[in-house]
Amino acid sequence: MGHYVLIDGTITIGLLGLWYACFRAYNRHKGAKVLRWIEAACGEKGQITKFRWRGTSYLRVYLHFQSHWFENARVTVRLLPRPALIEWFICFLRKQKETLTFEADLDDAPTLQLDLFRHRWLTHKHIRTDSLPSNWNVTRPGAIVLTTRATWNQEHTPVVNALMSARAHRLFRARLSPASPHLSAAIDLGIVDDEPAAKEFVEVLHELAVGASARQ
Repeated sequence: MGHYVLIDGTITIGLLGLWYACFRAYNRHKGAKVLRWIEAACGEKGQITKFRWRGTSYLRVYLHFQSHWFENARVTVRLLPRPALIEWFICFLRKQKETLTFEADLDDAPTLQLDLFRHRWLTHKHIRTDSLPSNWNVTRPGAIVLTTRATWNQEHTPVVNALMSARAHRLFRARLSPASPHLSAAIDLGIVDDEPAAKEFVEVLHELAVGASARQ
């Protein structure tokens, strides 16, 4: 009986080791693709100075940009912990996504503390306007800004406009702060899954930086 237990244990350990090795290599390969996207997105404006893996699922990338873009820029890529079977299963149950987080300082620190969230509400139900009563007025609104601020300062407007102009990017969260890092933004890694999308994301970040520095 003990002989069979030993054999089963050896097979289990071997399979877990094979799982770890294969998905560690998969994460490293995916991380290398993300590095290429980041490098292409920076173009002539910036370059990767170094990168470092933290475990098998976290990749930290350090960037250097031209002046008047970003200072102390860094990107954190959080991949699913595929090599760790139990951790990956928990993330799968929680429907966690892989994310890319950008952090940087600006030439001029923002004077405002602002957390920005972008949401989209969609409905698959189509309403035929010609079937509505004649006394109904149907309006198709554009973007709506919901704010927790009791007063709205003019300096907020360029930043919000920059976020609303982010056509293809659904930012999880963007933050402007007088403390370092002045600008941070998180996005679903699946959205910046190629070089053009990554380049557009960097342009949106620059628009946010410019908006934060604008004086009204």
